[in-house]
Amino acid sequence: MKPAKSKTPRKPFLKKGTQASLKDPVGVYCRVRPLSFPDQECCIEVISDTTVQLHTPEGYRINRNGDYKETQYSFKQVFGTLTTQKELFDVVANPLVDDLIHGKNGLLFTYGVTGSGKTHTMTGSPGDGGLLPRCLDMIFNSIGSFQAKRYVFKSNDRNSMDIQCEVDALLERQKREALPAPKTPSSKKQIDPEFADMINVQEFCKAEEIDEDSVYGVFVSYIEIYNNYIYDLLEEVPFDPIKPKWNSCNTPVRNTDFIPPQSKMLREDKNHNMYVAGCTEVEVKSTEEAFEVFWRGQKKRRIANTQLNRESSRSHSVFIIKLAQAPLDADGDNVLQEKEQITLSQLSLVDLAGSERTNRTKAEGNRLREAGNINQSLMTLRTCMEVLRENQTYGTNKMVPYRDSKLTHLFKNYFDGEGKVRMIVCVNPKAEDYEESLQVMRFAEVTQEVEVARPVDKAICGLTPGRRYRNQAFREELTRRLELRGGPIGNEQSVTEILLQSFPPLPSCEILDVNDEQTLPRLIEVLEKRHHVRQMMTEEFNKQVIAFRAMLQDFDNAVLNKENYIQGKLNEKEKVISGQKAEIDRLEKKTKTLEYKIEILEKTTTIYEEDKRNLQQELENQSQKLQRQFSDKRRLEARLQGMVTETTMKWEKECERRVAAKQLEMQNKLWVKDEKLKQLKAIVTEPKNDKPERPSRERDREKVFQRSVSPSPIPNVPPIRLRHRRSRSAGDRWVDHKPASNVLTETVMQPHVPHAITVAVANEKALAKCEKYMLTHQELASDGEIETKLIKGDVFKTRGGGQSVQFTDIETLKQESPTGRKRRSSTSVPTQEVATESEWTDVETRCSVAVEMRAGSQLGPGYQHHAQPKRRKP
Repeated sequence: MKPAKSKTPRKPFLKKGTQASLKDPVGVYCRVRPLSFPDQECCIEVISDTTVQLHTPEGYRINRNGDYKETQYSFKQVFGTLTTQKELFDVVANPLVDDLIHGKNGLLFTYGVTGSGKTHTMTGSPGDGGLLPRCLDMIFNSIGSFQAKRYVFKSNDRNSMDIQCEVDALLERQKREALPAPKTPSSKKQIDPEFADMINVQEFCKAEEIDEDSVYGVFVSYIEIYNNYIYDLLEEVPFDPIKPKWNSCNTPVRNTDFIPPQSKMLREDKNHNMYVAGCTEVEVKSTEEAFEVFWRGQKKRRIANTQLNRESSRSHSVFIIKLAQAPLDADGDNVLQEKEQITLSQLSLVDLAGSERTNRTKAEGNRLREAGNINQSLMTLRTCMEVLRENQTYGTNKMVPYRDSKLTHLFKNYFDGEGKVRMIVCVNPKAEDYEESLQVMRFAEVTQEVEVARPVDKAICGLTPGRRYRNQAFREELTRRLELRGGPIGNEQSVTEILLQSFPPLPSCEILDVNDEQTLPRLIEVLEKRHHVRQMMTEEFNKQVIAFRAMLQDFDNAVLNKENYIQGKLNEKEKVISGQKAEIDRLEKKTKTLEYKIEILEKTTTIYEEDKRNLQQELENQSQKLQRQFSDKRRLEARLQGMVTETTMKWEKECERRVAAKQLEMQNKLWVKDEKLKQLKAIVTEPKNDKPERPSRERDREKVFQRSVSPSPIPNVPPIRLRHRRSRSAGDRWVDHKPASNVLTETVMQPHVPHAITVAVANEKALAKCEKYMLTHQELASDGEIETKLIKGDVFKTRGGGQSVQFTDIETLKQESPTGRKRRSSTSVPTQEVATESEWTDVETRCSVAVEMRAGSQLGPGYQHHAQPKRRKP
């Protein structure tokens, strides 16, 4: 199994078109700092553990009518004014440090307005350490006994780590110690009292399930992003980097501009991860060393006075903790000398600059330019969050503008799935920060909707676990046996020192005279004695070697016997294991067979259930259909009964009217005859000079019926023709005039007209081809339902060569709901209904060719409409 190559941060290689299986939203937390004065006006209230509410303070009127507007914002968790640094660390930063130790990356932001408590949250104050010292303390508490010696891990400029053996690391340490000013801090150095209280964390915190067969190395770096430039705060320079500009005359320029130090570049490594090229990485071995490095860089940060805060940071600071992990070899003694086995993970702690309007900071000149760059970088961060949310919500593929700012460009890998992302939104509840706090809340609301892919787990190196403690136990047992045999003890002198002390001391070898014959003989005598001692020691050493070889042979024989015994036991265990594997295979086959049967039964059950549902559905449909048919039958019977009754009443009234009219006519004729008879009688009986008088006919007038209001019937009344829904002239061609405003009724009783030409507006071309005309007219009935009328007519040619339509029949179709209230049935015969003015006005408006009534028709007033628009009343 080939392990993954070392990289920072860890990034799983995904093929095109694939996505990470699991995603987590960006964890956004809110921390509310206490007010500076108890009587100060407050605009933020903590509603619950996850919700805060913003109140509009006095003087801020959101709506035009002057009403106050209150808004609520939800977070993953809200920390009130009484929250301690320990509680905040346990919830937010503790999981990130645990992931760091297990080979995963993390990113933590603090975001908010100037004076909201971002730096206090990240760094802390004397006696109350923040997240940064607590993270360092948890790291070294977890890996303290498993740290590699200094310079075993060596950082390079390609965002990766090299590994050295113990000898090379020792030479490197000696070389660095020989330098006059070592760059790395020393663990024996006294802690600076300026920050001693910040790192004095009383609560002991440690990660669980540490890989005890690996060694670890911690590297820290500290950078700042100022005016969209990246500067290394740990870079050692021999002089002050801020120096005035010099002109060609070798004199300083009069203005107050300064040359900033050299900015660092962002580069991409072989794994497509962004890093700061040439950034100083310091290896630290304790919390004190790491925080001392941080404090040294903190003093170089750009801090300027603003109206809001006396020590307002004007740059984004990024403190990066990088953890290198490498496994021990098979013996559990030395580090495995394979670069591919190194696992790198990093935790970035980012303290963002204050987000506020420039008119509140009263900034001018350089301060104003700094504020503009800060707001621009924060705006780019907000834009990236919005584009990421839009891409994930709507499935778009818009390009995220990471490169518009160095801040977003540096951490773009985290949002692409390189590790967990957490953000702490710090707010100040005072009323003066209401508008800035409102913008911060809106940004937090957008950020927590962005999802980041979960990082993959680290690869397993494949070596036997527990080898460190086995090697340690072997060494302790070997030391114990040597002590029992009288061997050297660790605290005694070495063998070389004992041997040198057993030799006779050399005499003075200084020759003062040419004839000196004593010095050389004494020296020869001492050397002979030393040679004799050496021979004796060599013989003793040979004896010891022979004895030791015999002991080793006995030990080897014992080990061989134990190995044979263990091999026999292993063979027996293997037989048992093979039998158990065979049984497991049999059970697995049986399980697969049962699973196959269960799957077949499930499919059969599914088919039966589907058939059952289909049959039930069909039964319900048939029942509903029968119910509808029964309802339609009852409704039709009631309608027919009503139509018969209404027709009978109409004919009775018509007969009465005709009889009355006939009686009146006969009475008039009788009266005329009586008058003539009276005149004739008067002429006969009365003298000629007398004027005839009209006799009184009061008695006859009383017997005369009162004349009917309705006009006299037409003498030749055509026989009444019963109407049917089916067209009488089925073989003729029809013009089916359906205006575009018609509503589809989806009824069963739809008119079917063969050989029809369907038009939306009547035209002469269509009328010339057909003999029949049908207009579909819709209106609302009295009960609110849609009433559809089919107005039928015959098409005739006019003398001028055009076409005219003579309407002959109306078919009415009205829908009724079976479960609704009882409605009046339409029992009137369509042919005898007198159309209202509004109905005929609608027909007249939409028929643009001709409308003509048949002579003697009872449908309405006879009139013609020859494509003349109707004049409206002014």
